[in-house]
Amino acid sequence: MGIESVPMTAQTLPIPVKSALRKLGSDIRDARLRRRIPAAVMAQRAFISRTTLVKVEKGDPGVGIGTYAAVLFALGMLDRLRDLAGAKTDEIGLALEEERLPKRIDLRPRRVKKAQPESEQARP
Repeated sequence: MGIESVPMTAQTLPIPVKSALRKLGSDIRDARLRRRIPAAVMAQRAFISRTTLVKVEKGDPGVGIGTYAAVLFALGMLDRLRDLAGAKTDEIGLALEEERLPKRIDLRPRRVKKAQPESEQARP
């Protein structure tokens, strides 16, 4: 028996994830209102329905990330999504990578062993 994948629903998401999505949706709505863009126009610019835009602005986890990206693009905020998981902001990843670096580097030239002729290698 293999491991069955369980669909990710709002009930199975960790609370911090739900909270982050709600904040993202709220921030998107605030950005739209600051720009004085009506919901119908925003939906049209993002090539989505008004119903989907309402879901985005509520932080619905069932909405695809592509839809969130389209809405951010329509708001002129796509660069923030592009840099979201970038190496520069990945503090944990950078720290782990730093741990794997050698503690010191030996700068002395290494000696290369001379190959023995075949006749010497065959001797017991």
